[in-house]
Amino acid sequence: MAETIRQVTFNLLRQLELTTIFGNPGSTEETFLKNFPEDFRYIQVLQEASAVGAADGYAQATRKPALVNLHTSAGVCNAMSNILSASMNKTPLIITAGNQTREMLLMEPWLTNVQPAELPKPWVKWSYEPVRAEDVPAAIMQAYAMALQPPAGPVFLSIPLDDWDKPAKGEAILRSVTRRIGPDPARIDEFAAILSAARNPVLVYGAAIARGNGWQQAVDLAEKLGAPVWAAPATERPPFPENHPLYAGALPFATAPLAKKLEGHDVAIVIGAPVFRYYPYVPGPYIPEGLRLLHISDDPAETGRAPVGDSMLSDPVLALEALAACVHPRNNHPAPAQVAPGKQTTASHDTSGLLTPRELYTALREAAPAETVLVAETPSNLGALRKVWTINTPDSFYTFASGSLGWGLPASVGIALAERDSKRNRPVVAVIGDGSMQYSVQGLWTAAQQGLPVLFVIPRNGQYAILKSFAALENTPGVPGLDLPGLDIVSLAKGYGCEAVRAETAEDVRKACTQALTRLGPTVLEVPISPVIPPLI
Repeated sequence: MAETIRQVTFNLLRQLELTTIFGNPGSTEETFLKNFPEDFRYIQVLQEASAVGAADGYAQATRKPALVNLHTSAGVCNAMSNILSASMNKTPLIITAGNQTREMLLMEPWLTNVQPAELPKPWVKWSYEPVRAEDVPAAIMQAYAMALQPPAGPVFLSIPLDDWDKPAKGEAILRSVTRRIGPDPARIDEFAAILSAARNPVLVYGAAIARGNGWQQAVDLAEKLGAPVWAAPATERPPFPENHPLYAGALPFATAPLAKKLEGHDVAIVIGAPVFRYYPYVPGPYIPEGLRLLHISDDPAETGRAPVGDSMLSDPVLALEALAACVHPRNNHPAPAQVAPGKQTTASHDTSGLLTPRELYTALREAAPAETVLVAETPSNLGALRKVWTINTPDSFYTFASGSLGWGLPASVGIALAERDSKRNRPVVAVIGDGSMQYSVQGLWTAAQQGLPVLFVIPRNGQYAILKSFAALENTPGVPGLDLPGLDIVSLAKGYGCEAVRAETAEDVRKACTQALTRLGPTVLEVPISPVIPPLI
């Protein structure tokens, strides 16, 4: 008797080491999930965006693709915000969803995904609904290859519910693909010659270096050139040790201030990041006069849309290795200027008596072990967090590249699961704004059900402070809906099965953090903080 499409597909998933599935089951997915194999693991979430967010965190932390199962068109719509984030994070996800039985698709019954290949665009690299049931295993294999190839990202397959029990035409064909593309040797020679001849070069590093496990290669090039290193604006993964003497800080998120930071340099090279990531509009030149810009990315969309500079398509870490081998060492370069600490604005005008964000984060940093993994989705006071919590080891900080809220909480669940699976077992601290938390609060339930020792720290300022910062920049007073009264974070967390406490002093924070990191399950720590509005730039 021939094997079914389900049996062949699960055999393929085993060979691809995709035996963990993140999802929230629906009626059109039950035919796929029935008689669930004992060697597979289903990580249940309560809402589809959280499924994608958890899978994203897990895939990033393991450096392997992850499998997500959503519920037809409704589930894909629910998940779109975190599919966007996975796309911007360049995380390889294979996202599947059921569809109605083929016999009824023409009539578009309830919950039909009417245009399955179109629905998740443009935030998936490839999307498809197989024309025949027999094509499902091969489509899974193609999805895997497409998700992994650079630039990595999410892909989508819609599979009608009646396909799974149909007979397969044999075992699926297993293939392998490369995850890296090498640099053009002639272009490397050209870029190396420009850097070697530069009077005062500067390096701008991006998250692709971290994704490629390239910290050491980044250090090697910086030290050979003796050049200062800036992190690209709003980079989601730190690309360079922040305690290194050549580290200059993070570039601003706006055009004019960014160009100002690069003044005095004659050559800049951006590696593993777009040129550049902006959000608030502060008009000015892209780069200062007299600066030549070079650019290396594994994403042709980034090299194509760069408004200035000469680009090369390459795996950033391979390019770092090639450049370090070719550039001339700069032995007589001046020592890089030490970057002055950022101006502090959070405490000086506060009369609330509450902890400032900086005081909260200082207490957290003091109490958390050095090896702690930090996850952040706290837009209004991320600057304060990053001033006191420097990242000095690889793979110890994660945030999101998209700006779409609701990623951080479930992603921290996936990261903690990866820590446990890998046996690294580093503590995970997730700092999530009280507004951000509401976008994916149901992720707490998954953390509790999985017994993951995540400390969720919720700075409670009772407002969308980042939007008030924008209101000040854009001169838009009187905008409604920017305050968040009446939220009880502790009660919400307890309702999802977490330990939950409220801390109001630095000593309370340190004590709660120490206790939380000895528990086997998650803890939510609500901390009322001063409602001061930080400047956006």
